[in-house]
Amino acid sequence: MNWNQVEGNWEQFKGKVQSKWGKLTNDDLDVISGKRKELAGRIQNAHGKTQEDAEREIDEWLTRH
Repeated sequence: MNWNQVEGNWEQFKGKVQSKWGKLTNDDLDVISGKRKELAGRIQNAHGKTQEDAEREIDEWLTRH
């Protein structure tokens, strides 16, 4: 899967994103609105990750969905 698919179907993926990164709030998910860079930034802030770690986690998550 690629990010364009996630972005285009964000409403369907919000629950999966929240189950993976549980500290993200519904407000976070609304602000992210399918934007990958915004998701990475929110993961960094909520989970104390580096940008590289957040991007790597997103890539790994994409390969499984």
